[in-house]
Amino acid sequence: MSDFAHRLIAWHKAHGRHDLPWQNTRDPYRIWVSEIMLQQTQVTAVIPYFQRFMARFPDIASLAAASVDEVLAHWSGLGYYARGRNLHAAAQILVARHAGTFPHAALEIAALPGIGRSTAAAVAAFAFGERGAILDGNVKRVLARCFGIAGFPGAPAVQNRLWALAEFLLPVAGIEIYTQALMDLGATLCTRSKPRCGDCPQQAGCVAYQSGRTLELPTAKPKAALPQRETVMLILQQGGEVLLEKRPPSGIWGGLWSFPEIARTAILEAELAARFCAQAQRVMPLAPLAHGFTHYRLNIYPLWVETSPPLQTKTGQVWLSLEDARGAAIPTPVRKLLDRL
Repeated sequence: MSDFAHRLIAWHKAHGRHDLPWQNTRDPYRIWVSEIMLQQTQVTAVIPYFQRFMARFPDIASLAAASVDEVLAHWSGLGYYARGRNLHAAAQILVARHAGTFPHAALEIAALPGIGRSTAAAVAAFAFGERGAILDGNVKRVLARCFGIAGFPGAPAVQNRLWALAEFLLPVAGIEIYTQALMDLGATLCTRSKPRCGDCPQQAGCVAYQSGRTLELPTAKPKAALPQRETVMLILQQGGEVLLEKRPPSGIWGGLWSFPEIARTAILEAELAARFCAQAQRVMPLAPLAHGFTHYRLNIYPLWVETSPPLQTKTGQVWLSLEDARGAAIPTPVRKLLDRL
């Protein structure tokens, strides 16, 4: 076993995380759901979502049998909704092609929707003890600092180098503990800002620490100005109910329920007449709301409208009370706007 792996495993036995809701199990389903939820999301935010999700969908069969709307409703607020859609699609594939059981090999697991090489390796390691390397964002940071690997980790050449290093460092035995230890080190000590180098088991051999480059590594992504987009969200209300429309299955907030949208240059009266066969009784602009995505920033200009005559719903539209709307599969900005009402 390499010194790196030996120190890491010894540290984890004394200081690692051992009681998370998805630990101490060989159930590939629970492990898989947790790994998908933990993509781009911190543990503290994931725990309550994971517990509610598992209470409603305790196994592959129950997840596959549910509607995508219900799955997304349990995902609402966690963000990156493609994860929830892919989770549901993968469950249906497992039922249809694998009799509802999880494949054991990382290569087969990676073929399922929404599961990449690193996630597949983690599931295979924790559930089946398969020896394979992981390389999520935390692990990239740990390896870049410990071994002094410069360059943006998302660049193909740098990423290939990190993968080769991750494979080289794998212990012959104890892959489960090593994999969890690597995750824990990046999440609790070798953090992006304010790393706790004094508590790190790799401090003595860490290139970044010894050379004073901890905050320089890994190299940040080259900055580019985020494009700005804008939209007007129509909060159409009659009585105590608001109108929600289902978004297309792909694209941002795919499959979620949201407020109807129009361009800022659109004429409200014309849009209401053409799309909803209605007129505005009262109109009130609300404070703008900004929402950031990975590749652009969306500036939302909400417009509260009381309509007449009462609107009839079309396919993909529904009138809901404010309480029921909050419980639907809605994106975070819509939830914030509902809270304002």
